[in-house]
Amino acid sequence: MLKRWSAAVLGGVLLLGALTACGGENSNDAGNGGGAKGDGKITMGFAQVGAESGWRTANTKSIQDAAAAAGIELKFSDAQQKQENQIKAIRSYIAQKVDVIAFSPVVESGWDTVLKEAKDAKIPVILTDRAVDSKDTTLYKSFLGSDFVVEGKKAGEWLVKEYEGKTDQVNIVELQGTTGSAPANDRKSGFADAIKGSPNLKIIASQTGDFTRAKGKEVMEAFLKANPKIDVLYAHNDDMALGAIEAIEAAGKKPGTDIKIISVDAVKDGMTALSQNKINFIVECSPLLGPQLMDLAKKVVKGESVQQRILTEETTFTPEQAKAALPDRKY
Repeated sequence: MLKRWSAAVLGGVLLLGALTACGGENSNDAGNGGGAKGDGKITMGFAQVGAESGWRTANTKSIQDAAAAAGIELKFSDAQQKQENQIKAIRSYIAQKVDVIAFSPVVESGWDTVLKEAKDAKIPVILTDRAVDSKDTTLYKSFLGSDFVVEGKKAGEWLVKEYEGKTDQVNIVELQGTTGSAPANDRKSGFADAIKGSPNLKIIASQTGDFTRAKGKEVMEAFLKANPKIDVLYAHNDDMALGAIEAIEAAGKKPGTDIKIISVDAVKDGMTALSQNKINFIVECSPLLGPQLMDLAKKVVKGESVQQRILTEETTFTPEQAKAALPDRKY
């Protein structure tokens, strides 16, 4: 009995030692930026903004599907649009010694400390969809996403052309995205820059709708009560535009006719409203970043050189173009 007990203890000790050695080796490799773990599998920690819109839902699905297809183990968190939740998630990924961290920042500012922690741990970071305003660009390897300033300019250029040759004042209301976020800041500045040469195009009210349909409806209701004459709505995303459409219709006005609507994203619900002439023009912002992100992650984990700014290819849509594109729309 004693011999059998001793053999069991010895076997257990050897097994524990083997497990400890494997775990220690993998953890150290990840923490030191030495590439994927011993089994060759990459682990990515992804901190998502939230699920505030149809665009974000499509973006999350693209990332999850692409990770599975690429054989990348994905640790996913939803920040519920709170920066503190994202920072907590990133610190958790650092503690877990993942191979790479990716996230879409809720806002632009306030990331330097946690990004330096990741850098010190030798874990590469990739920004997706949204940028940060850090002056130290060595804190992240690459930023993959759209040019939000260009999106705003495309929206403004369409409006300038729509009212070309007309001198009467055009009253514009603007539904901004989340305050302090890169898309809200950049889509606003791009639009303002595009229309500044047309003095008859005047923004009479501008307020955040937090990128949500419910808030878009609420703010548009307030705009309609405060401003008897609104000619144009510029919404920073489709969900806010769709909420605003509900408010416009409830006020007895016809969206797309009584009030022209410009939006950004081109998600299926927005494209459907565009095809019905309830929206007049949409600037595309593709959420399908997953495949590009996984390819990028593999490169940075291997230590390969990558571009620090990678743009996604996007277009614009009129009602006629939306009708043609809808049958094959993936999001």
